[in-house]
Amino acid sequence: MTVIVTAGPTREYLDPVRFLSNPSTGKMGFAIAAEAARRGFSTTLVAGPVSLKTPNGVHRIDVVTAREMLAATRRAVESGRGRIVLIATAAVADWRPALCARRKLKKSEMPNTLRLVRNPDILKSLSRRPIVRVGFAAETSDNLDEALRKCREKRLSFVVANDVTEYGCGFGTDTNRVSFVFPDGRVVRFPLTTKRAVARRILGAVSRL
Repeated sequence: MTVIVTAGPTREYLDPVRFLSNPSTGKMGFAIAAEAARRGFSTTLVAGPVSLKTPNGVHRIDVVTAREMLAATRRAVESGRGRIVLIATAAVADWRPALCARRKLKKSEMPNTLRLVRNPDILKSLSRRPIVRVGFAAETSDNLDEALRKCREKRLSFVVANDVTEYGCGFGTDTNRVSFVFPDGRVVRFPLTTKRAVARRILGAVSRL
């Protein structure tokens, strides 16, 4: 089995020094990649700009933007051997500036209104070959309802949902409280635990699927 994991944020640049992004540190995705390699799976980690060490036995590809992450993930899926599993933990920016200046914009040159265009949806774009596709829903409200919507809309195997406003569950923490939401509406809840333990549960569910 080949396991492909996306992790971390993406950056969408307005000019060489300004960008749209989010606080994701990649810890969850790196924990999953480490667990997949520990189980003996061929593991590729497509990582946004983070400052984490590559887990042992993991092939890492560094990217910056959402479009770069999609291209790298597509190549990994197409070159993967055996059964392909895609676990998309990355907090991909949904939008990017319509234009990116080649030099730093001065304050007087900055537009009052920033025009944005939608980034590609990686899971939707890679819907064919992976036999198991796992998404993440990091929400601040109605997280289970939103996770179920994503699961059905993107035809995922299951979605890992969490509320990032809860204690110990936000970006950059070493712990997480998650629920697995399946397309038939079934929800499996877990208590607050380490991200390493969450990674083991995710890989266990993937193996059963």
